[in-house]
Formats: sequence, structure tokens, C-alpha cells
Amino acid sequence: MIKELKDSYGHLFEDALLDEISRVGTFKEVPEGFKLMEIGQYIKVMPLLISGAIKILRNDNDGDELLLYFLERGDTCAVTLSCCLGETKSQIRAIAEMDTKLIMIPIGKMEEWAAKYKSWRRFVFQSYHERLLEMLSTIDSIAFLKMDERLLKYLRDKVNVNKNNVIHNTHQEIAYELHTSRVVISRLLKNLENQDKIKLHRNNIEVISI
Repeated sequence: MIKELKDSYGHLFEDALLDEISRVGTFKEVPEGFKLMEIGQYIKVMPLLISGAIKILRNDNDGDELLLYFLERGDTCAVTLSCCLGETKSQIRAIAEMDTKLIMIPIGKMEEWAAKYKSWRRFVFQSYHERLLEMLSTIDSIAFLKMDERLLKYLRDKVNVNKNNVIHNTHQEIAYELHTSRVVISRLLKNLENQDKIKLHRNNIEVISI
């Protein structure tokens, strides 16, 4: 675990903190689709991503999902940090976008490390800043972008996160994450195919040029 930890976080944390993380953290591997966190759940641990990706979603009052942002290697979730510090219930759902490796940190260590390690404090503040920018980007896309533009952004994000131009999501799954209907998504995807930007297959979407 210590090698993978240093590869992902060695440029951020000093050796003493890396040693503490390896000593108290729990290494965890989860498959694609695994639910790491549920809305309304009390959070006892904080994840540090070693590899893979996690998508963070939120429900509206009708129970429909909205994709907020992705977490990748070297990231943690600012919402998780906030819930840990405030001992409040989670307001988000976290699902593995692909097979993912994490180190789970007991929440009791967060305040201790914030006082003890400057690099940890910097990491926490930077995580808040980055996640806030991503949420603002999501809000902007909902408020200012048309659905076809939001879909293009979604496809670009998927390609970047998965490092693969083949997207294994159904039209219904995309509709859930973009908070719209499957019919709308299917129509927009067909339009993109007609523009030679994507190619639709039976079980996946191949991104050609977006």
C-alpha cells in the first residue's frame, strides 16, 4: 500500500504523513458500480483515491439523480470532508465509475492531521476549492447550456475520466445523470451520430470527435 500511496500522494504529503496514512488507513478495492456512500448515511471514513474514479451524485426532491462531478487519482471528496467534520449525514451518493482502489481514513484523524501537518491542511483547502469549482461548473451547465451542449460536456468528461473513447452507459443511465428523459438523450445522441461525432453501438457509445 505504501508504494501506491507514495505514487498518488507523494508529491502532496511529507513522508511522516504518508507513514501515518499507511498505518491507520484501510486499503480497499471496489468494482465498477459499487456504492461507496449513500444519501442520509453517517460518514465514518474519508476516501483517498489511488486509482480509478468515483462519480458524485445528488438527488432532487423527486428522487432523480444529478451528476455533480468525478473524483480521480489523488483526489478526495470535499462533501465527505464537510460531513466528517460536522458529523452530519451525507447529502450525496458516491458510486465507482470503474474498478477503483482507495485508502479509507478514519475521520478522527482529520482534525489531528490538520493541526499537525501543513501539507494536509493545504490538501483539504485545495480539495474544497477544486470541488467547489466543479460544482459551479455543473450549476453553470444547467443554468446556461442547452441540453445538447450539456450532453457534449458529459461525453467529454466520461472520455477524460475513463481514458477511453468508448462509453459503456445506456441512454437511460445518461438521462438519469443529466436529469432529463431517455427520449431526449436518444434523440440528441442520434443527432451527434449524424454529425459523425459519435457512433452508436448496441451496448456502448464510441466517441469519434467532440
